[in-house]
Amino acid sequence: MSLALAAAVLAAAQAVPVPPDYRDPANWLCLPGREDVCAWPVTAHELRPSGWGNPVTTLPDPRAPVDCFYVYPTVSRDSGMNSDMTPSRSEEILFAQQQFARFASVCRPFAPVYRQMTVTAIALAATGADMTPYGAIAYGDVRAAFREYLKTHNKGRPFVLIGHSQGSIMLEQLIREEIEGSDAQDLLLRAILPGWNIMVPEGEVVGGSFTSVPGCTSAAQTGCVMSWSTFGAGDAPGAGALFGYSQVTGLRPLCTVPADRPADGGWTSLDGFWFARSRYPVKGGPIRWSAEGPPPGPFATSDDLVEARCISAGRRGYLEVRATARGAGDSRTDRIGGEPGMGGFFFPGWGKHLADIAIAQDELIRLVDRLGRQQQASAAGRR
Repeated sequence: MSLALAAAVLAAAQAVPVPPDYRDPANWLCLPGREDVCAWPVTAHELRPSGWGNPVTTLPDPRAPVDCFYVYPTVSRDSGMNSDMTPSRSEEILFAQQQFARFASVCRPFAPVYRQMTVTAIALAATGADMTPYGAIAYGDVRAAFREYLKTHNKGRPFVLIGHSQGSIMLEQLIREEIEGSDAQDLLLRAILPGWNIMVPEGEVVGGSFTSVPGCTSAAQTGCVMSWSTFGAGDAPGAGALFGYSQVTGLRPLCTVPADRPADGGWTSLDGFWFARSRYPVKGGPIRWSAEGPPPGPFATSDDLVEARCISAGRRGYLEVRATARGAGDSRTDRIGGEPGMGGFFFPGWGKHLADIAIAQDELIRLVDRLGRQQQASAAGRR
């Protein structure tokens, strides 16, 4: 081997740094049975038409029959293209609390820290810069964490994959490269991958992003993937939109109504969970969640605050949302926000990306709970 070729091989081998050691609990945001963000009680106040209702506290269930493996979205403002492995309370930990911690009430929680592509990297990617090397670092970490989960923690238990945005990108690749065609596919209870374009051929449920894992077509289905990108009514993604629109002829983004019941194609009301004290900019100014005043605590739950339907036509596949009908005396907001932006400018083609999980988190928790109990009953019947 020539010195030049040897140098090239060495450079290629060093292109993707060695993943962290996921045998070390310090490299996980959440692990079952320890004190971390997924073990903290989460208290939210009910947002009712008449005003603020009772506080509801969610606690982890160590006896949950299934596992959840979560990969958080782009949250890191670390310098450089990839984050470090030190989670921040205002970034990784906060988003895990908002998006995932309450799932610990229905499944054992696993959430790795990973060297994700930072906010800076995603901003550069939007300009057309090649982020492939940095994406490879992030994915290599997620893959290593999942392999360690299967090796050490799984022990034949059904699992649910949960991601959002960059987390969904990582899990899409993980399904394609590590799960499809492996023994792990038999354990995949469901993949919940909002905030990214999971592709399917027009009129089909499998054959785009995945070879054999189909899009979910019923609330009781297992071994399938659900995905959606949220846009307000009348704000359909246009050509070139980052989410909800396909750049490839013959394919469209999968859209699944995130409800714990069958969706008939019409409007379906959703039960959500909100960080009601967020200071993130919102179109039209801050949201007044209730005419009664600000929330008693940082989090709110809502029954039927919004309703949604899937729009799948041509190259478009997205979740359209609107406020539910408001009766006399209903004090709740008719706006939910969720549009990413900075400096007073909101990104076109992103829709209500930040609200993808919030709009239906209670629905999703009930869905995982029911699927887990369904799986547990099936396993008991085979014994």
